[in-house]
Amino acid sequence: MQFAPVTDRLAGLGSAKWEIHVRGRRMKAAGEPVIELTIGEPDVQTPPELMQAAATAMLAGRTGYSNGRGEPALLQALADRYSARRGRSIGTDQIMCFPGTQTTLYAVLQAMAAEGDEVLVGDPMYATYEGLIRATGATVVPVPLRPEAGFRMQAADVAARITPRSRVLMLNSPHNPTGAVLTQGDLAALCAVAAAHGLWVLCDEVYEEMCFPGVSFASPLDLAEHAERVVVASSISKSHAAPGFRSGWCVGSAAFCDRLLPLSETMLFGNQPFIADMTALAVSAPSAVAAGMVERFQRRAALMAARLDGVAGLRVHQPQAGMFAALDVRASGLSGEDFAAALLERAKVATMPGESFGSALAGWLRISLTQPDAMIDAACDRIAAFAADLRSAA
Repeated sequence: MQFAPVTDRLAGLGSAKWEIHVRGRRMKAAGEPVIELTIGEPDVQTPPELMQAAATAMLAGRTGYSNGRGEPALLQALADRYSARRGRSIGTDQIMCFPGTQTTLYAVLQAMAAEGDEVLVGDPMYATYEGLIRATGATVVPVPLRPEAGFRMQAADVAARITPRSRVLMLNSPHNPTGAVLTQGDLAALCAVAAAHGLWVLCDEVYEEMCFPGVSFASPLDLAEHAERVVVASSISKSHAAPGFRSGWCVGSAAFCDRLLPLSETMLFGNQPFIADMTALAVSAPSAVAAGMVERFQRRAALMAARLDGVAGLRVHQPQAGMFAALDVRASGLSGEDFAAALLERAKVATMPGESFGSALAGWLRISLTQPDAMIDAACDRIAAFAADLRSAA
């Protein structure tokens, strides 16, 4: 039987990137003392008031069909939130609701790019971005995010990679996997390059509420002069510790959302009304759990730096936001994949190899900060001892 080309484009881009995580889960289930530092699962439960809102809505009969744009109360809550945060009026006609950020990005990219086009995206990048782009038929054009620039995308690096086939500049701030946060100046320069070449600007902002103290969040939506080309995506998965509820959205121009609507209706024909009611409550006020997560993740990143930076050649990149720290293991002489595999087998610590996020993070690990402090401390003991053993053997 003949399969559609999309299956070839996506071959190897799914669970293969998460092999170390899956192997660590199997070992842990078999009783081995594995410390899991792989995925970005919030370290607290979804706030009870949000779960109660969803339950109340279900019992009240909010279980019927919705529509392709989103429930009116949620659209209004998001319009109010973004109008207040971006300093200009954002209408309900500029918002589309989807089941989570992943589905949002998939739909938005389908509306922006097609076969033969190019999408510029930072390298390293979140592990699913390559698949999202390639699903459209477009080509991924990596823009290196350099450690010496704090892993923040530089406009000159984008400009150097633009061709007549370029269609989209895809951003992620705060950034996964490095925790870098683009500044207002960065975004102004990047959007200026996009405007000069007629590019869409798509920004994944799912970690917006996870910036560490002293770090200011900025969005391309702040730049009214670029409103016609900017679309941002987000969800309640991280900020409200609700990844399983799959509730996300995009914000763009009214014209863009009008063109996206038939695609949404074809894919999904609406979200669950009871989850929309819960989400409307969530986005109408500051998250009850985000501040606590920020405090804990920053503390654990500092703990990791204090315990591992400079040990046996290891280097820790301190994040500015989010749930992860990046560990440079190149001094070991191993690739990130080989280091992560050996670390799991010999020291029982599961981490994500940097190569899962792009070639620019080869020789690095992404380490989740979502385990308790004592577990992070124990993992540091094991990583330090493992790295020291490697150096002694060399």
